[in-house]
Amino acid sequence: MPELPDLQVFSKNLTKELAGKTVKKVKLLVKQKSNASQAQMTKALAGQTIAKVIREGKELHVNFKDGTVLGLHLMLHGQLYIDDGTETHKYVIISLELEDGRTFGMTDFQRQATPKLNPPHNDVEDALSKKINSAFLKEAFAHTNASVKSWLMDQHVIRGIGNAYADEILWNAKLSPFSLCKNIPAKYVTKLAASIKKVLNHGERQILKERPGTISGELRDFLVIHNSKKTESPTGKKILVKVIGGRKTYFTEEQEKF
Repeated sequence: MPELPDLQVFSKNLTKELAGKTVKKVKLLVKQKSNASQAQMTKALAGQTIAKVIREGKELHVNFKDGTVLGLHLMLHGQLYIDDGTETHKYVIISLELEDGRTFGMTDFQRQATPKLNPPHNDVEDALSKKINSAFLKEAFAHTNASVKSWLMDQHVIRGIGNAYADEILWNAKLSPFSLCKNIPAKYVTKLAASIKKVLNHGERQILKERPGTISGELRDFLVIHNSKKTESPTGKKILVKVIGGRKTYFTEEQEKF
């Protein structure tokens, strides 16, 4: 599943490719999870010009010049593509035929990837927001009984962080994923706030370096902890793996548990 750094890169590359392009035709092939019908998508998007593509939490928002927004959530297996309009793709969820002859689309063999027309505004702070700092975390943690990893991944309290990057962030902060938020000392909360920005921004830079034009998939080879190919952390400690709720958590004993 693409996480925040992947989506950051996708949004930048999609803006380069799509900004200023006009939609000629819309095809909504899987309607179950969309909030709009084929007719509504066509009325809202056909003839409209794309202004930019941005990331909102774990979604991509295609912003049009008239203010209309097409939200795209890739879920676990969604893929994006841009082609010359002559290629055939399996499991297409939605596609936009552009006036320049190209097609921009989203596929998902599980049919879970979700297109939404004008998705509602989300007030939850994004992980890269300037408001996500030590003061924010200290206030949020004060009465929170959840484990810190669960909190980081809860899209109702902070948007954008997924399983892999939660592990990377917590290792960078030397904080056990099993620590209870309310028990974490102030100095570790400060370290965690810094690690959130550091790790996510580093991830984006690495993806841009290794796959500069990518608009789909995920790149994980550079991750130092959440990486099945590695057995030790950069400091030489054994990487441990524990399955919780069907998800793998990667960590080391050098991370403090509170």
